[in-house]
This record gives sequence, structure tokens and C-alpha cells, in this order.
Amino acid sequence: MSRSSESSPVAFEDRMATTEFRIASEPHISVHGDSCRGCTTRACVTACPAKLFVPTSDGGILFNYEQCFECGTCYLVCNTEGAITWAYPEGGAGVVYRRS
Repeated sequence: MSRSSESSPVAFEDRMATTEFRIASEPHISVHGDSCRGCTTRACVTACPAKLFVPTSDGGILFNYEQCFECGTCYLVCNTEGAITWAYPEGGAGVVYRRS
């Protein structure tokens, strides 16, 4: 493959510019703070590619759903049963990927 035909990496900001978020009136993910207080891994905080999980001073977790990629990573990595409730947003809401 010639050097001119290789693709260069796309900057995060450029990739985000091709993403639209249609915010639903209700969150599609619920984090049940009481379940999170005993968690020692905080896997959702480190695994979320959009960095939407924030630890709170009382030991809970705050989730900001507005720019969620809907990948389900948080739900898959959480090791506390019932701590995260995940579903797709209601019709017409959520992430929309566009080609630049």
C-alpha cells in the first residue's frame, strides 16, 4: 500500500462533529446510586467511551445520558446486579451517526 493511499487517524473532535444527539425527555439508562455505593471497581466510570459516568462524593454514581453512544458498555461491565438499567431511547431519540 502506498503512503498516499493510507488513511490518517481522525481526531476525536472531528469524529464528534459527525455525531448528532437527539435528547430524549427521559433517560434510557438509570443508575441506582444505592447499589453503586459498595462498588470497588467503578468499571462504568472507566469503560464508558463518552466519559458520562461521574463518581459522587457520597459514593454513588451520576450518569449524564445526553451524549450517550448507546454502546451498552456500562451495562456489560457493571458487576453489581441491578445497579444499571439500560434500554434503547424511545423512537426518534438517541445518537445519530452521520458521514462527513
